[in-house]
Parts: sequence; C-alpha cells; structure tokens
Amino acid sequence: MGFTETIEWVGKAIDSAGVAVLVIGALAAAVRAARSARSGSADTYRQFRQQLGRSILLGLELLVAADIIRTVAVTPTLSSVLVLALIVAIRTFLSFSLELEITGRWPWQKPAPDRPTE
Repeated sequence: MGFTETIEWVGKAIDSAGVAVLVIGALAAAVRAARSARSGSADTYRQFRQQLGRSILLGLELLVAADIIRTVAVTPTLSSVLVLALIVAIRTFLSFSLELEITGRWPWQKPAPDRPTE
C-alpha cells in the first residue's frame, strides 16, 4: 500500500468516524430526550438541542479534518484547495452558529462568571 492509498484510507476512516459521531450522537440525544420527557422535565427541548448540537459540532470537526488530510496530502491542486477552503468556511460558520445556539455566546467569549447567591 502506497502513501496515497494510506492517506485516502485514513481520510475515509476519519470521515466514517465523523458520520458515526453524528448518527450515534443524534440517537443518544433522542433517547435522553425521550427519557426526560417521560419524567416530566420542563427542560427537555433545550437539553435535546444542546446534546444534538454538541454531536454535530464534533462530527463536523472530524469531517473537516478528513477533508484537510485528503486535500493537502493527496490532491494539493489549486482547485481542490479552493474547494477545501469553501467547505471549511461553511463548516466553520456552522460550528460558530451551533456554539452560539448551545452556549448562548460566541466561541471567543469567556463564560459569564457565576453570580454569588444572596
């Protein structure tokens, strides 16, 4: 097995891991939401969205990593790098949007300090 085939295999393995994270994360979030709804929790929807968003974020990170590995190591042409740049830009925008939805703040903002209880 040559270098190109190895890199292609690694890229596909990371792609598969990314898809698995998306699917398993969505299923786990749905199961947790169903359990929470049965117990009468009022926060079920918010928790489901946060857990699903975290799964999507992790899956997107793995998919971006696989794209970078394949593009840079296997086909480093100008057109493939430009396509990669577009894909990374779109996924970065999605990641920032999801982070804002999950935490209520941008990734570069510090979390609000805990307020002392009175």
